[in-house]
Amino acid sequence: MSHTPAEAEAAAERAATRAGPVTATGGHRPEMSPTRILVAIALAAVMLPISVTGPGVALADMSGALDASAASTQWVLNAYNVAFTAFMLAAGSAADLYGRRRMFLTGTTVFALASLVAGTAPTILLVDAARFVQGMGAAAVLTSGSTLLAHTFSGAARAKAFGIFGASIGFGLAMGPFVSGLLVGVASWHAVFLVNVVLGAVVLVLARPLPESRNPAARRIDKPGVVTFTLALLLLALAFVQGPSRGWTGPETLGAFAGAALFLAAFVAVELRSTEPMFDLSLLRRPTFVAIIWQPVSIVFAFAALLVYLPPYFQGAGGAGSMTSGAMLLPLTLPVFVLPLFSGALVKWLSVRTLLAVGPAVLAVALLLMTLTDPVSSRTGLYAALLLAGIGIGLAFGVMDNAAVSVVAPERAGMASGMFNTLRVAGETIGVACVGGLLLTATRQRLSTAGAEDSGAMADDVVQGRLSSVRDSGGEDLVDRAAQGLEHGWSVVYVVLACVAFAGAVAIFTLVRDQDLDPTATGKG
Repeated sequence: MSHTPAEAEAAAERAATRAGPVTATGGHRPEMSPTRILVAIALAAVMLPISVTGPGVALADMSGALDASAASTQWVLNAYNVAFTAFMLAAGSAADLYGRRRMFLTGTTVFALASLVAGTAPTILLVDAARFVQGMGAAAVLTSGSTLLAHTFSGAARAKAFGIFGASIGFGLAMGPFVSGLLVGVASWHAVFLVNVVLGAVVLVLARPLPESRNPAARRIDKPGVVTFTLALLLLALAFVQGPSRGWTGPETLGAFAGAALFLAAFVAVELRSTEPMFDLSLLRRPTFVAIIWQPVSIVFAFAALLVYLPPYFQGAGGAGSMTSGAMLLPLTLPVFVLPLFSGALVKWLSVRTLLAVGPAVLAVALLLMTLTDPVSSRTGLYAALLLAGIGIGLAFGVMDNAAVSVVAPERAGMASGMFNTLRVAGETIGVACVGGLLLTATRQRLSTAGAEDSGAMADDVVQGRLSSVRDSGGEDLVDRAAQGLEHGWSVVYVVLACVAFAGAVAIFTLVRDQDLDPTATGKG
C-alpha cells in the first residue's frame, strides 16, 4: 500500500510511540505507582475547570461586594483565560525542556497561591491580577499533566487513563457551578477561590514522588513567540470586552482588533523562522492534526460561555438564587462528567473520528433548541436542551485529549499538548469575551429604546444578574424591557454558538482520518 509523505511521517511517529518513552530522570526518587500518578493528575484536572465555572456563579455577589463594573468583572474571567491560553505553548515547551514533573509541581504551587490571593483580595483589580497569575499556573499544570499521562500509560490503559482525565475535567465543570453556588450561599464569594487552595495542597502531597521526564532535544523556550502570542490574545479579549461600552466601530475597539491581527501575524513569522518553535507550524500540514486541535474550539466556545453567563441569567431574568442557579446547570454539566468514563468502551464500537464529530453536531442542535426556551416560562424545555448539549460535549471530552497526543511522537507530546490546549482555552477566552459583548450590546440597545437614562450602567447590572438595581431606577416596566433585551441577546448568542459547533463537526468529519491516529493510544490496538 502506498502512502503520501504525511502518512509516512505519521506512521513513523506511531512506530516511535510504540518503541518506548523519551528520556526519564528521577534520581533516587521512590517509584510512584501508575494509579497514584493518575489520581494526582486527575485531581489537578478537577480544580482547573472549577476556576472557570466557579466565578461565573459568584459574579453577581462579587461585583456587588467590590463595587465593580461589568467590564472589570469580566476580567475576573478573561484574565485567567488569557493567561491560561497565552502561556500554554510556553508551558508545554518548558515542560519538555526542564521536566514535566517540575512544571507540574511548580504550576500547582503558583495556582494555589494565586487562588489564596484572589480569595482574600479587597479590590477587583487585585482579584484580576491574581487570576492572571492563576491562569499561568493552570497552563503549566494542564500541559505537563497530560504529557505525564501519555508517558506513563500505553495502549488500552492510556485510553482509560485519558478517559478518567477527561472525566475529571468534566467533574470540575459539572460540579463547579453547583459547589460554587453552595459556597456562595453558605459562606461568600471568597470561598469559591479558597477551595482551590485546599485542592492544590492535596495535589502537591500526592504528586511529590512523580517520576521526571523531559525531551532531550529541547534547548530553549521561544520567548518572541510567547510575547507576540500573548499580546495578540490580550488585545483580542480587550476588543471584545470594551466593544459594548466604547462602540464596536470606535477607534479603540478597531485598534485593539488591528493590534491583535498584527501581533498574530508577527507570531506566525517568528514561528516560521525559529529553529525551536513552541508552535510547530509544520504539524499543520496534517489535516488530521489540524482538525483535532481545532475541535475543542467548536465545543468550549459555547460550553465556557454557557457556564459563565447562564447563572447570572438565571439569577436575574429567572429570579433564582446563587445555589439554585448552579443546580440549574447540572443537566448540562453532569453528562460531561459521566460520558468520558465510558470513552474506552465507546471507541471499541465507534471510531474516534465519529465521536469527535458527533459531539459538536449534537451541541449545535441543542443550542438551536435553546432559542425556544427561557428560565421562567419553559424550564422543562430548557433542562432538556441543556441535557442534550451536555451529551454532545461529553461524547467529545473523553477522546479529544488522547487523540491530540496520539498523532505525534512522544518527544513532541509536550508541544502537541500545548498546541491542543492552547486552542481549547483560546476558544474559552474568545467565547466568554464574545458572548459577554453580545449580551451587553443587545441589552443596552433594548434599554436605550425604552428610554433608560443610563442604559450602559443598567445593562451592566442586568447581564450580571442584578435586576434589583434596574427596578430601583425605573420600576417593573423597565425591568421587563431589560429582561426582554437579555433574552433577545441570548437568542442571538445561541444561534452564533450553534454555527460554530456545526462548523466544527463538519471539519472533523471531513478532515480526520482514523489511520492517522495511533491505534494503541486510542484503545483500538
